[in-house]
Amino acid sequence: MIHRSTRLALAALAAASGLGLSVSACSSDNDAAPASSAPAPPPAPSTTAASPADIAKEKATTAYLGMWEDVAAVAATSDWQSPRLAGHATGDALSVLSRQMYADHYNGLITKGKPVNTPVVQSVEPQDVPKTVMIRDCSDATNWLKYRADNGQPADNEPGGKHLINAEVKLAVDGSWRVTRFAVEGTGSC
Repeated sequence: MIHRSTRLALAALAAASGLGLSVSACSSDNDAAPASSAPAPPPAPSTTAASPADIAKEKATTAYLGMWEDVAAVAATSDWQSPRLAGHATGDALSVLSRQMYADHYNGLITKGKPVNTPVVQSVEPQDVPKTVMIRDCSDATNWLKYRADNGQPADNEPGGKHLINAEVKLAVDGSWRVTRFAVEGTGSC
């Protein structure tokens, strides 16, 4: 039986010399196979292309996550006029976000931290040429809270928590994906 140190030395030698030698943990010197001097061929490239639905899922999810990154960045100053809000949102979604930022600005509030999102695609329509993707998320806003802009104190005594979010993401005429509407449920809804 080949000892462990001998196996390790042979494996190291094979790796260093590029010969691709293999050492069996239970082989004896009598039944060892001769070493091949030709390197193993590389694996064949995958010929499976992503489906239109898979591509749409990926792009819609990226847009959804991008929207929340934008919102977290803008909420740090409550700049309701920031063009960044339109980067991944449009329609009702953009309107809701702008109004919320304006309300926070008007009330002297900012938001610190950022949400932790875990989006899951619920549907893609139509499958062959996707135009709409529905996403469900259990967003954790535990560390994404509102504070008074003037003194940095918490805006209220309410702790953050998890919120169920349902979102619609659509293919725009320019080829980008944008969140068109979303609904956020109350704390503890997921």
